[in-house]
Amino acid sequence: MQVGERFKTGQTSPGTGSFVFDGYLETTNWRPAPTTEERVIPLSRGETFPPIRSQSAAAWWKCQRVG
Repeated sequence: MQVGERFKTGQTSPGTGSFVFDGYLETTNWRPAPTTEERVIPLSRGETFPPIRSQSAAAWWKCQRVG
C-alpha cells in the first residue's frame, strides 16, 4: 500500500493507515460533503472501507499515511 493509492467502499484494507475521503462512487447525483468526522478515517489491515454513513453512499478513500 502506498500514499495516494485509492480504495473504495467494501474493499479490504491491505495495510494499516490513515485514509481521506476522495469522492463518491456514484457521480450522477450531487451529494453534500461528508461530515468532518467522516472525512479522515484510520483503518487497520483487514478492515473494510466504510460508506459515508451520513449520506448512505459508497466512497473512494485515498491513503494519506501508512502505518
